Amino acid sequence: MNGVRKLAYKDLREFIDALENRNLLRRIKVEVDPKFEITEIVDRVSKSKNPVALLFENVKGSSMPILINAFGSYEMMSLALEVDKLDDKADELREILKLPYLSLKNHRNLLSIIPLANKAINFPKYVKSAPCQEVVSMNPNLDEIPILTCHPQDGGAFVTLPLVFTKNPATGKRNVGMYRLQKYDSRTTGMHWHIHKNGAENFRDMKSSGGNRIEAAVAIGTDPATTYAATAPLPRDIDEMLFAGFLRHKSVELVKCKTVDLEVPANSEIVLEGYVSTDELRREGPFGDHTGFYSLADDYPVFHVECITHRKNPIYFATIVGRPPMEDAYLAKASERIFLPLLQQLLPEIVDINMPIEGCFHNCIIVSIKKSYPMQARKVMHALWGLGQMMNVKMIIVVDSHVDVQNISGVAWRVLSNIDARRDLEIVTGPLDVLDHSSPMAKWGSKLGIDATKKFPEEGFNREFPDEIEMLESVKKLVDQKWRSLGIDR
Repeated sequence: MNGVRKLAYKDLREFIDALENRNLLRRIKVEVDPKFEITEIVDRVSKSKNPVALLFENVKGSSMPILINAFGSYEMMSLALEVDKLDDKADELREILKLPYLSLKNHRNLLSIIPLANKAINFPKYVKSAPCQEVVSMNPNLDEIPILTCHPQDGGAFVTLPLVFTKNPATGKRNVGMYRLQKYDSRTTGMHWHIHKNGAENFRDMKSSGGNRIEAAVAIGTDPATTYAATAPLPRDIDEMLFAGFLRHKSVELVKCKTVDLEVPANSEIVLEGYVSTDELRREGPFGDHTGFYSLADDYPVFHVECITHRKNPIYFATIVGRPPMEDAYLAKASERIFLPLLQQLLPEIVDINMPIEGCFHNCIIVSIKKSYPMQARKVMHALWGLGQMMNVKMIIVVDSHVDVQNISGVAWRVLSNIDARRDLEIVTGPLDVLDHSSPMAKWGSKLGIDATKKFPEEGFNREFPDEIEMLESVKKLVDQKWRSLGIDR
């Protein structure tokens, strides 16, 4: 990336330096209130023409500075992953997926595996001492952390950018997810892991095995790739820390927690250690969520904090969510681009996808395909609804391969022009995101597929389907050459 360091960020502080060097960070020295005021400031900045990261250095009631909106644009998200554009990271994955299989026939190509494998496989590295344990408190007090109260109807203050570490009790495999934590008091929070998430599955497995608690550790303020990895829609058995190593081209250093049998990123700013009881629920929420609406209050497990470790002079890393676009939209866009090659492995007809920011990631996906047989658009819809978190997508729009799915206006023109409502709409019933407030029942409802592709006679379309208007390439080139002399641009 032009002007960007080529080594992985060691920690959050190096990322802050990179943001500042690119004039993408503003240090706020005026006193600000973590209750509502910071939210309003961040909301205005995130929706401005030139969003920047904000480092609040004078937070009312706390000595800790707060970093927010560090992923708040395509440029900042690309800087976080140390690429020129997010598709570059997808291209890396695409190359890795082309690795030759081992055989006598292709033995001469095996040397090509080595540099690619070094990029792809960076197992976590375990260390004995770590910056995140410079200060250890066995008498933890969450009141010392400037946890934000974001919106007027929120149920309280919420930790909004936590990496929650748990292990599956049967397999011992690590899971890292990002689940908000509502602060109840100085030593307890909610644990908002949705029923569809792997953290919740580990919790259920512990409960079904007879365990009365599951250990958990929460890392706050890691290097940017590691923070992003906790949000990535990975299959259950893919270790998020291994994925972070792929993103960074360098292993993530992990250190054993002081009081629980878990490891956390050694360069974290703050770590909360404790447990989640399997037989305790408490009211959590409401919370002004990334949909732009409040997610309603419900009962969730409780996280008991028994130890807090942190760096000297820690930085509290947080995010604000609300009506898009906000920072979380660009984290989601990174997943859209990075995981496209994997979708194309499963569904080779896919050319491109777009999960519009206005769709809040799980409400809409637009897919372009190379259509070669009848009802292929329907096949793609149902295949996507069967893939991991794609099961929650409420609307899938399928268009032909030449359509630029990133051009919403062009997509809308073709949808509005090409569909027949009776023939081209596919309505199914299935799971929906827990945050979907529009369905009659929680967690499930109806979903819509729209086939806006050109129809084949075998699909019952026996009329002539007209071509789109397109000028001859020779004429386009002629006008390109004459354009400046026409004197139209002033």
